[in-house]
Amino acid sequence: MSDSKILTKKSIDFFEKYLNNASPTGYEWEGQKLWMNYIKPYVDTFITDTYGTAVGVINPEAPFKVVIEGHSDEISWYVNYITDEGLIYVIRNGGSDHQIAPSKWVNIHTKNGIVKGIFGWPAIHTRDKSNEKPPKLDNIFIDIGAKDKEEVLKLGVHVGCVITYPDQFHILNKDRFVCRAIDNRAGGFMIAEVARLLHENKVKLPFGLYVTNSVQEEIGLRGAEMITQTIKPNAAIVTDVCHDTTTPMIDKKTQGHTELGAGPVISYAPAVQNKLRERIIETAETHKIPFQRMAASRSTGTDTDAFAYSNGGVASALISLPLRYMHTTVETVHRDDVENVIRLIYETLLTIKPGETFSYFD
Repeated sequence: MSDSKILTKKSIDFFEKYLNNASPTGYEWEGQKLWMNYIKPYVDTFITDTYGTAVGVINPEAPFKVVIEGHSDEISWYVNYITDEGLIYVIRNGGSDHQIAPSKWVNIHTKNGIVKGIFGWPAIHTRDKSNEKPPKLDNIFIDIGAKDKEEVLKLGVHVGCVITYPDQFHILNKDRFVCRAIDNRAGGFMIAEVARLLHENKVKLPFGLYVTNSVQEEIGLRGAEMITQTIKPNAAIVTDVCHDTTTPMIDKKTQGHTELGAGPVISYAPAVQNKLRERIIETAETHKIPFQRMAASRSTGTDTDAFAYSNGGVASALISLPLRYMHTTVETVHRDDVENVIRLIYETLLTIKPGETFSYFD
């Protein structure tokens, strides 16, 4: 594949549409439909499951199966309690950050459509300066402009409604993509682009490729846990985001050093199969794709773990996209890194041969 730019205007238009659509954990299906429609020309068939994971399959009859995977869900909130005065308290659906909530607009998803709300916060003039309370889960609340609980319920808002932020896609200084939910719809986007490039370059893979967009990662890797039992792959390359650690208040001694624009991040962890990881590194070096390294202690915290420890053990590796401000509404990634993750997955796939076990004993 040439070193020319991978992303096209059509690609970025899809990325924007895909990010702007809300796909909270447990409610991913509308986003999955957008994703499936985009990759439909590049795959032979689809697999979907009860909870909404979507898989585009190339060469479905092939006995040797390789997965490339991202996850489709985004963090969100649930309506947990409605006061008599019509204010709404929330609980997390995934790792939503309580500290960014005050003064944010929200979309409350109801059977009748979106109900707009705001996370209110006491004015600075009214707060006790000697004992200021920071935003916490028990003191942030949503105001939808209702005078009482009855009016909230009449608007279709009830306990269990899911809540997302409406923040949309922007490009910052020409090459930074900014949005909520880049964690990890960027992953779904990048594996879709791999499928597109394979199709456009008329690559005939000698194995089955399972382009997998899993659900429910944010609450414990659950979608990957389910779909790996269905696919039963021989190998899996997972892509997710990791932290750019060059911004203030991050301790590199504990978080390591990874940064935007310096290339895909390749992980070392017990769940990462060493031979498959080395294949990825060799591929990066051969094709002069810049990359960074990261060490995880016990687990990667990504769907890599779910694939690795399934079906008696699946050779799995993780290629991460550096990201600033994770789990905020201004998650930021670099265009070059997005392109290089796509390039690295694509080129690695071309090195895999049917029947490879990646066994340490061969």
